[in-house]
Amino acid sequence: MTTIIAFINTILWDYVLIYGLLAVGIYFSVRLKFIQLLHFPEFFRSVLRAPKRDDSGITPFQALCTSLASRVGTGNIAGVAVALYLGGAGAIFWMWIVAFVGMATAYSESTLAQLYKIRDANGQFRGGPAYYISKGLKAPWIAVIFSACLILAFGLVFNAVQANAIADAMNGSFGFSKIAVGIVIAALAGIVIFGGIRQIARVAELVVPFMAAIYLGVALYVLIANITEVPALLALIVKSAFGVEAAAGGIAGALMNGVKRGLFSNEAGMGSAPNIAASATPNPHHPSAQGFVQALGVFIDTILICTATAIMILLSHKLAPNSGLTGTLLTQEAMTVHIGWFGSYFISIAIFFFAFTSIIGNYAYAENAMIYLGAGKRLWISLLRCGTLLMVVWGAYESILTVFNAADAAMGLMATINLIAIALLSGTVVKVTKDYFDQQKSGTPHFTLKDYPELKGKVDGEIWK
Repeated sequence: MTTIIAFINTILWDYVLIYGLLAVGIYFSVRLKFIQLLHFPEFFRSVLRAPKRDDSGITPFQALCTSLASRVGTGNIAGVAVALYLGGAGAIFWMWIVAFVGMATAYSESTLAQLYKIRDANGQFRGGPAYYISKGLKAPWIAVIFSACLILAFGLVFNAVQANAIADAMNGSFGFSKIAVGIVIAALAGIVIFGGIRQIARVAELVVPFMAAIYLGVALYVLIANITEVPALLALIVKSAFGVEAAAGGIAGALMNGVKRGLFSNEAGMGSAPNIAASATPNPHHPSAQGFVQALGVFIDTILICTATAIMILLSHKLAPNSGLTGTLLTQEAMTVHIGWFGSYFISIAIFFFAFTSIIGNYAYAENAMIYLGAGKRLWISLLRCGTLLMVVWGAYESILTVFNAADAAMGLMATINLIAIALLSGTVVKVTKDYFDQQKSGTPHFTLKDYPELKGKVDGEIWK
């Protein structure tokens, strides 16, 4: 079984998804006329507009923070360090490229999630890839496969991975027992997730901006303190990206490691963030509005937070090929150079917040998938919540590689399904986007379903009346 799972992961992650995610990102960038460049200010306006009052949905800002809760995890700290160690300074350049095209993908999948959303039995907005696959492509059986993969990967196993990272960090820096850390994390997560999507959104709205601001603030301090080295650093990043500067792995190493880390971190095209994007009440009343919000999430995750980690590592001069110093330890050593003995503890605390918010964000996606599968009654949702918390405790002190590889395979399959789906629905994305900007020229955009006869019977007419 281990061999089979490893083979599936090799095919999916080393061939299908690396090139598929990039190709789809480039495809949407071109078809949408580089929306992430020409209309970048709209990303911020869609978040900062006053939220519309609607008991069915959460605010755009809450949706952004909840998606960032999932996107921003240990990969932004340990994963970036590994990418730099294996690929050299040029890896961060390719992370930027991936984020740039990924913003178009994130916009597209979240716009579709908004368009095909429904109200569940409790009157809350629900949607995501399962819904636009089922309704837009008339392929409900594929949507079932997608949902099952999402629950396995995001609802269960990846939360064990995040808990394991927190336990390792707390044990290494403070000497806390891993099982005790796991129990505490599970208790805190339980308080949040048993409150449902709205409770998760409220917590994310408070915690995510706080943790991001502190982390980026420290990075800004490091940048200013070493400002004279910045021009040379930027030159090194560009030269290493194209193999001009000797670096670990050469141009191939920089490209592959930068692309992989960027894709894994920002989740654009994976089909995860659209699950929470559909829960938002957009302002203005148009599917594109939430697409802009989630595209901004990719920018914050990769261009800002991943770059912050990379800059702090590179300016510390602790990155050395074949030194064996990589992952969380490399980031901790780098921070010790910049802010002294507290640096190691700072990274451990950052990992706690980044990973904890990932746990509650991941759970929100899994709950959405459960609703789609018709398991939205209290019993089934309670079982999912208990399963999530048990995986958190288990993951804190245990690490079974086969189980984690199985989750990678599940996420690879769901991402492949999602990429095919959004590519097939790209015509709808283009039409909706054009409609938004055409209306914006004369006033506030407002989606009108009668302008889309091809969507009759596929989209909830009450939501978009």
